[in-house]
Amino acid sequence: MASFTLERTIPAPPDEVFDLSLDVGLHLQSQSSRAERTVGGTTSGVLGEGDEVTWSARHFGIRFRLSSIVFDVERPHRFRDRQVRGPFAAFLHTHEFAPAEGGTRMRDTIEFRSPLGPLGRLVDAVVMRKHLMAVITERNDAISRHFS
Repeated sequence: MASFTLERTIPAPPDEVFDLSLDVGLHLQSQSSRAERTVGGTTSGVLGEGDEVTWSARHFGIRFRLSSIVFDVERPHRFRDRQVRGPFAAFLHTHEFAPAEGGTRMRDTIEFRSPLGPLGRLVDAVVMRKHLMAVITERNDAISRHFS
């Protein structure tokens, strides 16, 4: 399974950063360049344990749907979400929040696997890792801007 971790310090307390990270509206705003929208499940507000949401967004010029569920919620330290239906063979996102000088250290760890075996592994190595890093960075930029 391919993976990467991104970290940054957000100038706000962990509980506020945690809550904003679960806000559907913030997520949609952060992904407006991909025309992302909610099309099922919990479509607004702050997500919680067991909430499922279906996102629709344009990636590589193609509209995809991905349904994910939020679990392992330990406010304000950590939560996880994973794909339950969608384009990946597997997708898991672990969000972690810790007090840090200047605010909160936010860490995102993404583990993913594209379908199609060896071809999917090649796509992950050549294209998907970089693309997903850009998606998560855009989301984290929006969280940072919110607290600026």
